[in-house]
Amino acid sequence: MKFVPTIRMILEAYPKIAAVERMRMERPCEKSVASVVSGVRRLCEIGEISLDEPVSVFTRRRLEQVFDASLASELKPISVWSYLYSLRKLFARWTQRYYADRRWAIPQLEIPSCQRQAPRYIRPDTATLAKVKEWYRDLEKRPDRREWVLATLMLEFAMRNGDAERLRWSDFRPAKSCNHGAEKNEITVRMKSHDCHSSVFLCYMPNKTKLSSGRVVAWPVHPMIWEQLCAYHDLGIPFNKRRGWGRNELRDSQLVVPCARDVYARLNKELRRRRIFTGSKGCYELRKICIDHIYQKFGAEMASSISGDEIRTVTHYYADPSAVNVEGVRVVDLL
Repeated sequence: MKFVPTIRMILEAYPKIAAVERMRMERPCEKSVASVVSGVRRLCEIGEISLDEPVSVFTRRRLEQVFDASLASELKPISVWSYLYSLRKLFARWTQRYYADRRWAIPQLEIPSCQRQAPRYIRPDTATLAKVKEWYRDLEKRPDRREWVLATLMLEFAMRNGDAERLRWSDFRPAKSCNHGAEKNEITVRMKSHDCHSSVFLCYMPNKTKLSSGRVVAWPVHPMIWEQLCAYHDLGIPFNKRRGWGRNELRDSQLVVPCARDVYARLNKELRRRRIFTGSKGCYELRKICIDHIYQKFGAEMASSISGDEIRTVTHYYADPSAVNVEGVRVVDLL
């Protein structure tokens, strides 16, 4: 005999069935599972829904009441939508067979849909870009070279924070190796012989696309940037014993930037203090600046290549049809 489980039963079972599904399909990841559970709990708190109530309590009317409650608490609508998205994932299609194995009767839930999209990118003004450039040049003079490297990975290669934290020296590869799918543990000529390779590519798979399209970013490294990265690799970074890492640990590490998360936190704080960016993710704005400038100079295809995003995503966020950057042209001359 099947029965309708309580919300608490679902929340306790979801991480377990997600672990089994992850063994089969490599997803959902642990962070995503934790986010779903916490999001649903927060949704119940806002709507004053007890975890001991059956899941059938999630009716359209009850969920609309959550919005009414969020207005009273001055909670942003986007936050409520994110909690509703967590509720959707809690009852995703892949979960149904696991719930059925437990002889749970999951009613058809009418969850409001959200068609919201993030706002289009607003290009920084000239003064802000000048501040960014001055700040970036200043990083080159600092003793902790990790700061310059992390800023470079985002400003010059449009990398996301997590991808930069996981980046390894083996992800820098000669153009020939990159184009022919060489082994990932192959390092560049410069690292072996101290003779700079003429064409080095940064080749990696963004974590965001790993479980979807599987796209690989392969972007050429400017010779001057490569020389600076090689000097950083060969010289190492003056160590700080209080932080628990040292010169030998850095030299042996395959990570390009050890302890990158701490450095990101420091850079974000500095960008806010200098009032270059006011948000909590100032470093991520560097990635946006990179994509936007590549888009303006070389078009959507190249912007998609360096970012790893789909072209439609790039054009949605960065295109500005009103900004015509060509001189007068006669199309008949192009025929």
